[in-house]
Amino acid sequence: MRFFVYLIVFFSFFDLFSQLPIMSPFATGLGASAFIVGLSVGIYSFANIFGNIISGILTDRRGPFYILLFGLFTSALSLFSYGLISGSGSLIGIRFVHGLTEGLIIPAAFTFLANGSERSKRGRNAAISGAFVGLAAIFGPAYSGIVSVKTSVVTIMAINGVFMVLLTIGAVIFLRSFTYVRKVKTAKQKAVKPLAFFRHPGIIRAFLGAFFLMFSQGVLALVLPLKVEYLQFDAKTTGMLLSVFGLVAVLIFVLPINRIFDIARPMVTLAVGLILMSGSMLFLSQVDELSLMMLAMVVYGTGFAFLFPSINSLLIDSTEPETRGKAYGFFYAFFSFGVVVGSSAIGILDLEFHHAFMLASAILLIAAIFTLIGLRKDTRPVEGQRSAQ
Repeated sequence: MRFFVYLIVFFSFFDLFSQLPIMSPFATGLGASAFIVGLSVGIYSFANIFGNIISGILTDRRGPFYILLFGLFTSALSLFSYGLISGSGSLIGIRFVHGLTEGLIIPAAFTFLANGSERSKRGRNAAISGAFVGLAAIFGPAYSGIVSVKTSVVTIMAINGVFMVLLTIGAVIFLRSFTYVRKVKTAKQKAVKPLAFFRHPGIIRAFLGAFFLMFSQGVLALVLPLKVEYLQFDAKTTGMLLSVFGLVAVLIFVLPINRIFDIARPMVTLAVGLILMSGSMLFLSQVDELSLMMLAMVVYGTGFAFLFPSINSLLIDSTEPETRGKAYGFFYAFFSFGVVVGSSAIGILDLEFHHAFMLASAILLIAAIFTLIGLRKDTRPVEGQRSAQ
């Protein structure tokens, strides 16, 4: 069961990352203005936020199986609908629907994984799921970049749609017996509202960790290609640098070092991850040699690898199964929001690449300090949700 859910996580992020190299040229090829091109890219993540929150709420009410099944099937339909795009209006509409339906999948999938994890192994299991995300980040852009040369964006999306259909069928076969059985809740448990998540120190730091992780990704996706171009390297160099960070993260996720995420306190590894990512951004702002830029990406990949399991562990430690779906819904909404803010904020401020990296470094360092300040805060599950585990 767990491996199949990991496959769902992989292909969901694979679909996301495979869009990165092709969506802007696709929109431009339709004759879209610069504003529409940017909107076609950003509206996917914007719609993702709503999909994540809806998925979280419905997962707690109906269970992750049905929401996962619906998300996979509707996501497949949205991918096949790219063949119907004829202009800017249909492009924006289908991108919104695609982002919304794709947003239903991940909170339900991670709720499946979290509810099936032993508390003593939740960090290692989160690291394994992070490895599948990292692999998607490595292979997704390469796949779409290569295939788009010989085919078209519509074909790439259709192939992704076939993957989603196969996953839908597989979910019916492999996950049907794991349908969620709702537990009888006390009046006190029923009184727990989403606002309670934002008063809990562990959950707040998990949400902020998710936000700043993807904030840094948004900055990196926007600014790194600009620096590489300024240094007169080609686009392949950008891909190589991003692959270095992905490979380092995956190695840390799968090697025995991943046991550290079961031993160390999540807030400590979260702070370490933020500090390493902050340092890599600062380093990137100062160096011009390719070898040193690669070193910076190694540091960034290490920070990413420390951060991702930590925020998942914090969320698991701070919630109970009855409301974990809702928590994951907000959690991945912060993921999506981080990408939007990271790329758009730098664009609005119109910063040069070295200033953009320095600003991102300062923000990540402040987030790390905030995390360290909370080391003594209570991270037990939200009151009213605790159960014997």
